[in-house]
Amino acid sequence: MAYIYPAPGNANAQVILTLETVGGTDTVGLVLPALQDVTLNNANDVFSWTQLDAASKQQIATTATNSLSMNIVLDQTIFFGDAKATGEDAQTAGIFGLSKDKTKITFALYMGDTDSGGTGKTISGEGYITGLAPTVSADSPVWVSPITVTVDGDYTVA
Repeated sequence: MAYIYPAPGNANAQVILTLETVGGTDTVGLVLPALQDVTLNNANDVFSWTQLDAASKQQIATTATNSLSMNIVLDQTIFFGDAKATGEDAQTAGIFGLSKDKTKITFALYMGDTDSGGTGKTISGEGYITGLAPTVSADSPVWVSPITVTVDGDYTVA
């Protein structure tokens, strides 16, 4: 077996999520640091019906609802954008700007590897940043936020 493991602390095997704007001027994608967890969701809908000649329901898979969700420790530049950057890109807008402005993005999620090399699979697609809800507390004195990428269409595996 070749298990996929995102080895914490190993730069070649860790989970990496990169965002770019669709139709923007990105030359370098916005890499999201400090991910705490990542959930890749592919939920197929199912159409069900009953027939008089059958004792069980009939079902067939239909379209899927795809999303990518995670929790992240917030970095000021990644969250609010880089004021020094120019153009209409993910680095300039930051996560908050991409969400607030409803900017369509492309994403690439490197899932990690089966060893300590950099030869793992990447899942990519297009979508929108949603679900921001930054929180801070005495027990967690840094800002942490859930983030969801609601996927528009299918995933691509490379």
